[in-house]
Amino acid sequence: MAVPASDFPTPVSELAAGEQLFEEMELGGIVNFIAFRQAVAGYNRIKEKSKPILTLIDFSKPSTEKRFFVFDMEKKQLLYSSVVSHGRNSGENYATSFSNQNGSYKSSLGFYLTENTYQGGNGYSLILNGLEKGINDKAKERSIVVHGASYANPTVAASGRLGRSLGCPALPTKLAKPIINTIKDGSVMFIYANNSSYLAQSDILKNVSAPMPAL
Repeated sequence: MAVPASDFPTPVSELAAGEQLFEEMELGGIVNFIAFRQAVAGYNRIKEKSKPILTLIDFSKPSTEKRFFVFDMEKKQLLYSSVVSHGRNSGENYATSFSNQNGSYKSSLGFYLTENTYQGGNGYSLILNGLEKGINDKAKERSIVVHGASYANPTVAASGRLGRSLGCPALPTKLAKPIINTIKDGSVMFIYANNSSYLAQSDILKNVSAPMPAL
C-alpha cells in the first residue's frame, strides 16, 4: 500500500513538514506532537488517499480525554476533537495492548484508509482498510469500523473511563455521523500509541528518525 522506501522524502524533510504544520495549526497543548508528526509523515507517504483529510487517534491519552482528531490538511485546520473508545481487551482507561487477530477484542495500531459507509448493527458505520500487514490488515475481516455508541458518550467517563468496544474506534453518538461523513471515502487514519514494537514493524514509517520530545 505504501510507496517504496527509495521514493520517500528524506526523514529530515518529512519530520520538518510535521513540525511546521504543528506550529501553523497551533496544536500545542491540544495534540501530542510526536503522534502528529508520525501521522503527517505517514499521510504524505500514502499515495492511495483521495481526500486531504487526516484522522489521528492518540492512544497515549486516556479514554476520558479527547484523543480523536480530524484535520483538514489543505486548509490546515482542526475540524473535530472527541473522545473515542478502544477495544475491551486493550486496557481499562488506557489502551496498552493491541492485536490484529480475530476474536482478540483489541484495537489495532497503524495507518488505515477509510472506505464506504453502511447501516449496521451499530447504526451508521464506516469501513476501514488496514494498510499495514500483520499490524492492522485484518481490520475488514474483524469488522473494525468507525461507529457511534452510547458507551462512548463523555458522560460515561464519569465512572473513570469510557465504555469499550470489540476493537472498533467508537465515537459519541451525536458526533459519529458528521465525523464519518467528513472522513469517509479515501482519507487517512492513524492510530497511535507510544509503542516501540509498532514502529519496528511499520513499513509506512520505516526510516523515520526517532521522535523528539513532545512540545
